[in-house]
Amino acid sequence: MNKLIGLGRWLFVLPFSMYVLLHFGKADVGASFVPAWLPFPILWNYATGVCVLLFIISCVWGRYDKLASLLMALYVFLMIVLVHVPRAATSENDLLNVFRNTIVVGGLLMYAGAYAKDRRLAFSREKAAAIL
Repeated sequence: MNKLIGLGRWLFVLPFSMYVLLHFGKADVGASFVPAWLPFPILWNYATGVCVLLFIISCVWGRYDKLASLLMALYVFLMIVLVHVPRAATSENDLLNVFRNTIVVGGLLMYAGAYAKDRRLAFSREKAAAIL
């Protein structure tokens, strides 16, 4: 049973590689999601692809994976706020992306707490209670 549960880690991390392929293979599509007020949309598209690739490598390697998961959660949250929420009123697809990406943020935060091997960013229950 534990091996089956451990498979979930890979089923969560490895599908992010599709985003890497899309960012590099269809750069114009990825650039179309960049808000108009940001210059150089193609550059932002490629930078995002590199960041997602670094997240995957970090999780597979088991080094800095907690930090990578937290940064990836921040990135996806910013995508929700800056890209999908403004478009949600006029696009059903973006409305669905708000909910889908919220689930992804939750999964990334759970990954950071449960599966990340890197313990440099150790948070104890006492520290979490003090913060809250």
